[in-house]
Amino acid sequence: MGGGPSTPELAAAVCEAGGLGFLAAGYRTVADVGREIDRLRSLTERPFGLNVFVPPGPAADPWSVAAYAERVAGEGELGEPRHHDDAYLEKLALAADKRVPVLSTNFGAPSGAEIQELHSVECSVWVTTTTADEARRAAAAGADALIVQGTEAGGHRASFDDAAPGDIGLLALLQLTAAVTDLPLIATGGIVTGAGVAAALAAGAAAVQLGTAFMLTPEAGTSPAHRAAIARPGETGLTRAFTGRTARGILNRFQREHSGCAVRVPGGSPSHRPHASRRTASVVTSRAFTSGRARRMNSPARGPRRRSGARAGDGCPGRPPGGRRPSQRLIYGRLPCNVQVRNSTRVLRRDAVLAQHRRAEPGEQIQPHAVMMRPLVV
Repeated sequence: MGGGPSTPELAAAVCEAGGLGFLAAGYRTVADVGREIDRLRSLTERPFGLNVFVPPGPAADPWSVAAYAERVAGEGELGEPRHHDDAYLEKLALAADKRVPVLSTNFGAPSGAEIQELHSVECSVWVTTTTADEARRAAAAGADALIVQGTEAGGHRASFDDAAPGDIGLLALLQLTAAVTDLPLIATGGIVTGAGVAAALAAGAAAVQLGTAFMLTPEAGTSPAHRAAIARPGETGLTRAFTGRTARGILNRFQREHSGCAVRVPGGSPSHRPHASRRTASVVTSRAFTSGRARRMNSPARGPRRRSGARAGDGCPGRPPGGRRPSQRLIYGRLPCNVQVRNSTRVLRRDAVLAQHRRAEPGEQIQPHAVMMRPLVV
């Protein structure tokens, strides 16, 4: 949940509730990420994860960016479009130096050498995938687990190549991915209730990852405007209007008016962002290897709670969490980890405790904090 909602307090609350809390390193400086890791460790002694963006592909052509910037000039003050690797190598080095238990990636997989380097400090590597082919590539690189992102997910698609983003629903994608790899699968996308968790586990997931479900919690750094938008009834759709990369957002006037002419980023993480007010851009730099561990490494990005499979403008009404029938509350979940505690977590196998559920009372509201996973220490 890069761009603001992710906080050490939220990650710590998830950890203390029995889940595996994550910090988002995207769009943040290395120094800020380091301070947030230290802050998180002061709040909990439990294992946690750090999410980073794999470097972007080539920049979109400047003429297309300029034309789009001219189109949206009336929307507010514009900044300079920037293309950047989000300090990827420096953040990998930070994760290694801080001995982060779990590192997850979006928009691609680390190289085999980078994964080996992280393994040397007992850091488990989880790669987000949106197709079976991406799953094969991540497994071949040495990933310990795969975060399987269905098209229902809010925010950016984590596809390796945004020219051909995965557009498969979560339950189908879990089955397709399980057919090509034996790695533990963490399901994500459109899960906000215990019933959704149970469905993902039944479809073969070893655990689930939740994002939007936590954006209205007190610990989240979600802005007031974003909180209000999530809380209102509405629809969602896929668009490139905000960053040039495919993302699911809450349908609004800007998205409807500009999706059809948005700049397409060739691949990699979100890069071109005309709006200076959006915390989703970085300065163009050519970053070489940094000192320490990164020198030994070879170089090789939330959204709504109501989702639809439709693209912008198609219109698909959101549905209340739980549907018509009473939903189930997840009491204890399952993480694909066999933890050997030295301030680190390694995914070695996926034998863990099956989720236990209880039937919610009719009309009972399922609180986000109740949809948690409990890691198994063995």
